Parts: sequence; structure tokens; C-alpha cells
Amino acid sequence: MKKLAHIAFALLASLCTLKAQESPKEEDFYKIITPPIPEGIILEVGGLTTLPNGSLAISTRRGEVWIVDNPTSRTPYFRKFATGLHEILGLAYKEGALYCAQRGELTKLVDKNGDGKADVYETVYAWPLSGHYHEYSFGPKLAPDGSFFVSGNVAFGDEEWWRGESRVPGRGWIFHITNDGKYEPWATGVRSPAGISMLNGELFYTDNQGDWMGTGGIFQVKKGSFMGHPAGLKWAGLPNSPVKLTEKQFFAERDNRQHKDANGRAIKPENTLGEEPQFLYQLKQKYDMVQLPAVWLPYGVHGVSTSELILDDTKGNFGPFTGQVFVGDQGQSNIMRVVLEKVKGEYQGASIGFRSGFQSGVLRMAFDKDGSMFVGETNRGWGSAGDANQGLQRLVWNGKMPFEMYTVKAQPDGFEIEFTMPVDRKSAEDLDSYKVSSYLYKHYPVYGSPQINLEDVKITGVKVSDDNKKVRIVLEGMRQYYVHKISLEGIRSATNSWSLVHPDAYYTLNNIPDGEKLKVSELKTTRSGKAQASVSTEPAKEHVSPDGKGKATPAKAGATAKAPTWEEVKPLLAKNTCLACHAPDKKVVGPSYADVAKRKYSNEKIVELIYAPKPENWPDYATPMAPMPQVPKAEAAKIAAWINSLAK
Repeated sequence: MKKLAHIAFALLASLCTLKAQESPKEEDFYKIITPPIPEGIILEVGGLTTLPNGSLAISTRRGEVWIVDNPTSRTPYFRKFATGLHEILGLAYKEGALYCAQRGELTKLVDKNGDGKADVYETVYAWPLSGHYHEYSFGPKLAPDGSFFVSGNVAFGDEEWWRGESRVPGRGWIFHITNDGKYEPWATGVRSPAGISMLNGELFYTDNQGDWMGTGGIFQVKKGSFMGHPAGLKWAGLPNSPVKLTEKQFFAERDNRQHKDANGRAIKPENTLGEEPQFLYQLKQKYDMVQLPAVWLPYGVHGVSTSELILDDTKGNFGPFTGQVFVGDQGQSNIMRVVLEKVKGEYQGASIGFRSGFQSGVLRMAFDKDGSMFVGETNRGWGSAGDANQGLQRLVWNGKMPFEMYTVKAQPDGFEIEFTMPVDRKSAEDLDSYKVSSYLYKHYPVYGSPQINLEDVKITGVKVSDDNKKVRIVLEGMRQYYVHKISLEGIRSATNSWSLVHPDAYYTLNNIPDGEKLKVSELKTTRSGKAQASVSTEPAKEHVSPDGKGKATPAKAGATAKAPTWEEVKPLLAKNTCLACHAPDKKVVGPSYADVAKRKYSNEKIVELIYAPKPENWPDYATPMAPMPQVPKAEAAKIAAWINSLAK
């Protein structure tokens, strides 16, 4: 009996091992390596670039430039190339010289005597500053003709610190520095443009959630375009401005959507700061220079502080995603993968998870000549999920093929998804393997936006390709301009029954392609009955009519006599993006909820602080909390009651 029991136990252990191996995770394909950094060097990385000889150049927020020789070896050699500069948040190499964007100028660094140190610090162009701490400058990025692009962060308001202001020309703008050192304003409407990048000769940038930015986004930058934040429009009337939308026109459009009383005066509806919800695409319908994001990045899911964009040009040395784009996030210390396509002349596409678990906030990325990715990190003053203050790490592919969505492409009647390996046909032809929903973000002067008009999208059928590598999902009710969340929890690979490493894609559908739709006779419509949870099981979301005139419908207030459980409150925290900065029992960007409970605030006081935070109450946290007026009062009350239950 003992022998049989031993055999049975061994078989059970084997089955458990197989089950554990059924669905490999990110770390089973991409390993994070931390190279040794000499003692005394603090790498709050602001810029990274790989040099022609294979060395790595690093700029830091502390104003230093380091060159790392043999950067992938066990004993990389660090040498200081330049020092005494002002918060370098970007670095580029051109014709034997390094160029960096200091806070107030584009600087050329040259080693003339060949001793490995810069002995010439040449100002290429200097731009104005007001002296506000938030006036970061990002870049430079090389254009195909060798000129440079730089982006300018907005300042914050004195009374409302989170409201973006452009106090001097260039703030809230992306500008061009020509080869002969001249300044050319290029586009405006940016808020916190931490990632400015050149992808296949075209200019893109990433922005961060805040006022007028419902969540982080990836935008193509065309000359004369406006990306949504009004601060920079203050300078749209200058003689050399290519932007035709004026500040007066923008705010007239906003005022048209305000509530008015009988005397024509604006009424401030509760929790909206005066403006009815509206969407950025509505502004574009009137002003063509408005640039919609190619991809919205779901807040708290695919990051909270969007950073660098980088194109995979490794020709397969970094895995199967050559030609696709990776985007970092400083707040959540992770990297996403972005699949872009052009439909009707505009970029759009999907954001898919890629790799999390970095030691600090991911700000910059650069590929080594061996195909691995260097990741530069910092969190001072900005906060991050990775609790180290700074660092340099390397991401290495181990050569194994992950089971992932390779591409997601819009179709006239749905989406076509290609996979990195063949799918199990039975799971792929089961409609219950799929779940699609769509939603949008508000364009208004509140810090961030909840998901608006969240609805299920009906799946009417699927078609699997003959080689089992592609699936066409046919939908009823696709919505132009909306983010479509495509969840494939039920899909399995053909050879090993793996589930997808990342089963969710968030596709921003700026345009629905023209073309032939699939016939009903071509589709599979079977269901296994193993359906995923529908949107209707989640807490009530805010709904706004497409014309922006509908009123939000908050969730109904629940019983307040008993504090909600973690299971009950977690969806509310996720919905309102609270979990992006707070955790129940540990410090993230902000304090843990357990630490908040120790303050013994009343429930009413916590609700008040959700709407009007007091950063001075938490001096040990460098990133102040923004007001969250979009949180429905009933949900804020539940959250407050749960927080205080932690003290018991």
C-alpha cells in the first residue's frame, strides 16, 4: 500500500508540475538582469543611447553623462563623460558627439582631445524657462535629416497644482531645432510628454494622465497638430506658429458644453468642476488639426506614467516582435507592447502587456547590438511600483517562443488576431473563449478619467485560418473612436494547451476599415457554456451620450451600516484607478490603505480628501495625490468605510 501511495503521490506531483507549466509567465521567456554598478554612482537615468562601438551612453537626472564600455559583460566599465548639467532627460548620438536636452537648452558634448571626457559643452539652442519645477524638457530625438525634436512639459498652477500651465513659449509644445540651430515650433496640446520618439522616420510621443488627458496615450506628431491639452494654445498666435486652433476657439467649444442656468450663467454639476463630459474626437470633428491618440493606454492596467517608445529593430534577436513598438511606464515599473497599423491614413492599434517587475520606474530603453534591451530607471519625486530609487537593468530573451497575440488588426466587421503559434481549433471556435467590451475617456479639465460608456460588444461568430495561426472575430456594435478591450481567456495553443501569457489587448479604433465583411455561412458560432464574466457584473460605470450631452449615472449607494469586504471594494478601487498608486498593506506611489486607516480619519473626512487631497498631510511622499472628483460619492463612501475597517 505504501508503494502504491508513493506512486499515486508521484503521479499527482507530476500532474501538478504539468499544470504549473501549462501557462508560462513573462519571466519564462524574458529575464531581467541587473548589471553591477560601481559604488558611489547614482544612475537616475534620464537618457540612454547605444554608441556605434557598442558602448552605452547614459544621462542622469543629476546632470551627469556616463559611458559604459562592454555593457553586457560581467564587468562593465563606467567612466564619467560629462557633469554639471541640469536634469538631462534625453540623450542622442550624432557624428561623433552626444547631444542632450537639459532643462533649458539643447547641448552638444564633444571629446576633442580623445581622453574619454567631454571638453566642449556647446549650446545648440536655449529656450525660455519660468523656473517652475515641473518644466521638464525631454529629448532630443534625431529626425531623418539629422535635426532634432524636443518636447516641453507644462508647469503646474499655483492654486490647483495639477492644472497644467504654459508660462513661457515652448511649454506644452513639441519643437524642432534645425541643423543650423534655429527654433521651430512644431505642434502643441501636450501635457507631460515624457516619451518622444522617431519610429521609421515618423515622429511620435507619449503623454501622461492628468487634466485634459483621461489616461496615458501614444500620439503621432504632425506639424501643426493639437493633441488635446490647451495650455500651449497660449502661444498659438505667435508669428511662427503652425497651429491654427486658438485658445479662444478651444474654450468657446468647452463653454458650449457647460450647463447654463436661466440667466445664462454656468452651473457647476457635482464632481465635474463645471464642464460636462466631452470627448476629444468631438473636437476633431470640428477642427481637423486635432490629433487623436493612436493608442490609449488603460490607466492602472498598462501603466500610470507613460514613458519611452522604442521600435524593435533587432531582426528577431529580441523575440518574435521585430518591427513592433515597446512603451515603458515609470509609475508601474513595466513595459507594454504596441501593435500599430494605419487605417484611412491614421495610426491606430493595440496595447498588450509585455514585462513587469523592474526594480524602479522605467523611463528609458535602448537596444544593445546583441538584441537585448537596456532599461534605465528612476523614481525620485515621481514614485514607482519598483521601490528602488534608480537603476540600470537589462531584458534578455531566452530564445523560447511565448504564446502571445502577435498582431491585432481592425476589420470592417471586427478584428483579426494573429498568434505567435497555432491555436487549438476547438478553443478558438468557441465563442465563449472571447470577451469584447468598449469604452472611452473624457476630455475635460479633471485629473484623469474613468472609463465612460463601458459596454459589452456582441460576438456573432469567429473564423479560424487553415493554419490555425489567425482568428477573425466578427462583432456587432463596433464603435469608432472607442477603446475595444479584447479578452481571450479561453484560447489555448495547439501543441501544449498553453493559455496566452497576456490574454488582453486594448485596441483604439480611430477608424473602421472599409472592405468585405465575412458571410454568416463562413462563421463558427458554437458555445461551450464556459462564458467569461460580462461587464454587467462589475460596478456601475458612468455613461455619457456620444454627443457629450448625456448625464453620468453613478452607482447606487449600498448599505453603509457594515463596511464592505476586500472582494466588494476591489472592483471599485480598480475602476477608479486607486490601485495604481495605493495597495492595502504596502507603500506604492502613495501610502498603503492600512497606513491611512491609522490616521483615524472619519469616513466623511476620507471622502472629502478623495475630492480635495492635502499633500501636506503626507510630507514623506514626493508625488502628491491629485483630486479625484470623478469618483461617485456612493463609491467614495464605500471605499472610505473599507479603509477604516482596516484599523480594526
